[in-house]
Amino acid sequence: MKPRVFVTRRIPERGLKKILDFCDAEIWEEELPPPREVLLQKVRDCEGLLSLLTDKVDAELMDHAPKLKVISNYAVGYDNIDVDAATARGIAVGNTPGVLTETTADFAWALLMSAARRVVEGMDYVRAGRWKTWGPMLLLGQDVYGATLGLLGLGRIGSAVARRARGFAMRVIYYDPYRRQDLERELNIEYVDLDTLFQQSDYISIHTPLTPETYRLVNRERFKQMKCTAILVNTARGPIVDTMALYEALRDGEIAYAALDVTDPEPLPADHPLLSLTNVVICPHIASASVETRSRMAEIAADNLIAGLKGEPLPAPVNPQVVPGRRQAL
Repeated sequence: MKPRVFVTRRIPERGLKKILDFCDAEIWEEELPPPREVLLQKVRDCEGLLSLLTDKVDAELMDHAPKLKVISNYAVGYDNIDVDAATARGIAVGNTPGVLTETTADFAWALLMSAARRVVEGMDYVRAGRWKTWGPMLLLGQDVYGATLGLLGLGRIGSAVARRARGFAMRVIYYDPYRRQDLERELNIEYVDLDTLFQQSDYISIHTPLTPETYRLVNRERFKQMKCTAILVNTARGPIVDTMALYEALRDGEIAYAALDVTDPEPLPADHPLLSLTNVVICPHIASASVETRSRMAEIAADNLIAGLKGEPLPAPVNPQVVPGRRQAL
């Protein structure tokens, strides 16, 4: 008999086929994530769960699924999962690291350039029929070449963004709790403290995980430190930025622009004040949304799920100390 699993959204075919070949899988076909009460009911008899960032996988859910061996998260981040609770119950947790690094770095750069040169405003200007002639003061933006880029976090994606900055002869500074002197030499970048990062950067790009320490790290006090010409880019997690403080900083001219792939809340309500501003670009969490990257993520998520169901080590484990299937009594 095939192991029973629940997949909380349809994923690309390359991964889904692997799951369907090995498992008795139920796929949630709706665009929106399964409601909480539905998710609790669906996992009750499952040995495996393939989740997304929108699915809260906590101790309550795990206790509703006494047969659960493995949780495979279709994402690099896993702040939606209580990993400690899973570990205590002997449930293996996997994610999809590495594969989306370059794709996300590409998109962070696309957001940076779009904000710097006011690309979305320009398109809106043309579509509104306002383009009558060339003008020397029309939609003036900021130079990227030779500017200072501040990286908040220097993991895989932050490092990839730093590599792209070399082609623009940028000065790159960074802050991370773990100083990387090897990358400083390789990428010709400079380690600074947080105050210096916010004070000196023309562009700040966020690449840190969401933790209790980084929650609303970018707040009113930080915006007041930034240049009035500065641009903020966030492709990490929405709650790292205090959304209302960002709105006020953009509205009042404390900073020039923001470009966001993630927000808090996510998605933003249609009547949110941020959406009333012209000096912000907001995308619907699509930094990893290339065909190849999303397909590779699906394959890794499927491989994690199947390995856990077999009682084997996961290819991309979050809690590698767990032996899949050896659930512990609490």
